[in-house]
Amino acid sequence: MRNLRTALFEITSRASLVVAFAFLLANPAHAQQEALEQGSRDGSALSVYLVTVGPGALLWEKFGHNAILIRDSADDVDLAYNYGLFSFEQENFLSRFLQGRMEYWMRGFDAAPHIQQYIAENRSVWIQELNLSNSQKLELQNFLRWNELPENRFYRYHYFHDNCSTRIRDAIDRVVGGAIGEQTQPVYPGTTLRFHSLRLVSDDVWTYIGLSLGLAQPVDEPLSAWDEMFLPMKLREHINNVVVLDDDGTEAPLVLSEQTLHESSEFVEQATPPRWMLWFLLCGLALGFSVLLLAHKATRAGWAKLVLSGLTGIWYSVIGIVGIGLAGLWLFTDHDTSYRNENLFWFDPVAILLVVLAPLLIYRVKWAERPARLLAVFVAGASLLGLALKILPGMDQVNGHLIALALPTNLACAAALLWVSSIE
Repeated sequence: MRNLRTALFEITSRASLVVAFAFLLANPAHAQQEALEQGSRDGSALSVYLVTVGPGALLWEKFGHNAILIRDSADDVDLAYNYGLFSFEQENFLSRFLQGRMEYWMRGFDAAPHIQQYIAENRSVWIQELNLSNSQKLELQNFLRWNELPENRFYRYHYFHDNCSTRIRDAIDRVVGGAIGEQTQPVYPGTTLRFHSLRLVSDDVWTYIGLSLGLAQPVDEPLSAWDEMFLPMKLREHINNVVVLDDDGTEAPLVLSEQTLHESSEFVEQATPPRWMLWFLLCGLALGFSVLLLAHKATRAGWAKLVLSGLTGIWYSVIGIVGIGLAGLWLFTDHDTSYRNENLFWFDPVAILLVVLAPLLIYRVKWAERPARLLAVFVAGASLLGLALKILPGMDQVNGHLIALALPTNLACAAALLWVSSIE
């Protein structure tokens, strides 16, 4: 079996990585069968590794991945336990996804082809051997085997607090007596969930905007190093700083060694989120100026009236639909990181009514003028109120770039509608 595994790696990966991986997990050639059987019973034949996988091309791959690899030299078996399994074909997948009630599950896989799959996708792969006692290795193996049973393998997935990485963190922390939690919870690196979420999707502007809109104030709380380990790369980083007690009671690093199996030439994490505030502000000012200019010309030029109707209708449809979505996430789902979203001040659900009323006002339909003016002023007033409330404690959601886009446009649209309706 060992030769077959080595042959597989020689065919599908770089020879140097294959040799390193094979050497790392190699069977002791001199081990006797009786000793191996005893080692399987008391944990001495076990080796435990944390496998970390870097970001990939697909949206759900951008945050990385990881697994626990247990090498049992007695049985000549390498199993990689993966907590990140889901299926688009599972029952009620879409409704569960929208409601924040996704079910994931875990399973052990033959390690060599499982890891090779990530390398074939050109994703970086690192492997760290953990410094566990024989009894801890055995305890971890037994826990993972129990967790893999059909009645135990499913769990309610949470993107930040209960995912493939936190499950692995917790499993390892459990067998080292809470050493990881004790040593990482007091450490605050100065980051937030928003910081990590936006930096990891910085190559996808629409996902960046979607997360900026949908993530509310709860994701702006400072993270401890323990919290940061919802990301596989941060788990890999922080356990390098954890120490455990050897059998003789002396302190030793939790990580015995680390090896790079593959370094991606394509997918690399950005260190910080992109700084697009100026671009959002320029877009907001450009939209606002365009609306005001069109309003000035609309009383004399038919084409300006048509373009103004289209532009205001499109803008109000955007902020109205976004606002309805944000309110829905807060009121009707389990997406707790979207609760009490301050973006509702600038992306107001009632703006959806102006999709129809604003063009009717511009074309001077009498019955629509009063409600259109009132709603436009309400939307603009809510934008100003949200900005004023920023001075209060607790109103510190990080959304300056969205305010820079929406505030000038909302004010300009309201001013344009008031101007057009005032001209006889």
